[in-house]
Amino acid sequence: MQFSNSLEHALHSLFYMMDLPKDKAIGIKKIAEIHNLTDGYLSKIFSKLRKASIVKSTPGINGGYKLSRDPSEISFWDVVEAIEGSSHFFQCADIREKNIFEKDPTVFKKHCPCLIKTVMYEAEELYRDNLRNKSLAWLHQTTKPNFSDNTKKAIDEWAENI
Repeated sequence: MQFSNSLEHALHSLFYMMDLPKDKAIGIKKIAEIHNLTDGYLSKIFSKLRKASIVKSTPGINGGYKLSRDPSEISFWDVVEAIEGSSHFFQCADIREKNIFEKDPTVFKKHCPCLIKTVMYEAEELYRDNLRNKSLAWLHQTTKPNFSDNTKKAIDEWAENI
């Protein structure tokens, strides 16, 4: 399993958006500047975040994006699902039904669940639960206090000048 770089860009962008004043929206170009990305690339990411109701867009001269919910209500899994989709990581193709032993009905039964699939889905659910239990607010509270005073000041000045 490997996530795309879009997921990392989404999480980092959302992290910095938490420092914006509540009434401010930020243009995609300003967010793209943080990461040295093209605004076209980041627009595709934010389109997915908007469809998942993680951000909302506001039109007009002072328009842009802002978080649609409190950061404590946006989990890492919400962002993963918005960017990467919700399909299972493990894709069971039921190959046991096509193997040479399937001719013997006592070996595998159609109604018997594949234990490999069961174990993989259980592990995946634990992984998802871990991501559901970490919110953007948790990220901000855990990370920002470790920044140097210069970095905190730079972020604050950036957010004020939006």
